[in-house]
Parts: sequence; C-alpha cells; structure tokens
Amino acid sequence: MSKPVKEVVVSNNETSSRFEAQVAGHTAFIEYRRGSKEITFLHSCVPACLEGYGIGGQLARAGLEFARNAGLKVVAVCPFVESYIRRHSEYSEIESASPNDIA
Repeated sequence: MSKPVKEVVVSNNETSSRFEAQVAGHTAFIEYRRGSKEITFLHSCVPACLEGYGIGGQLARAGLEFARNAGLKVVAVCPFVESYIRRHSEYSEIESASPNDIA
C-alpha cells in the first residue's frame, strides 16, 4: 500500500451535501444527508488512481469531526464510514443506530 497523502484539504461542500478533496486533478468525496440532529453518510467515492493513499480516511475523519463539533449523531449507511468508525472507537459515541437496526 502507498503512503498517505499528507496535504489533502477536505472541504464541506454544503451545496452538494458532501465532504470532498481535490487531489491531482481528481475529486474524492463522501456524500451525506443532514438533519437537525443527525448526519447520514450515504456514499463514498475515491477514484481508483487515488486509492491506497489514505484519502478516504481523511474524508471520513473530516465528516465525523464535523458531526462531533455540530453535536450531530452519525448514521453510517456508507460501508466505508461504518468500517472507519469500527476501527476508530473515538467516534463510537456519536454513532446513532446502525442503518441495519432501523426498522
């Protein structure tokens, strides 16, 4: 696996409802839906040429930190974000019910 890209700037594109990063002319992103008390992470996309550089993790971390700072609970529909939370227990306190637990 390649080394993480250190100088990735993640921005919250509220108009498109996604956290995104521009790297080497490509856009990586995590789409979300925001409610008044929670944020649902729906889908992540890291172009194949950027895979393995830790960009997805930087996007997930930015989204989760945003949720924490805004006092939002997190619903991780996106499998990548869900696995990121499992690997980083410091975010477990902001996780809401798993999408599989919602009736």
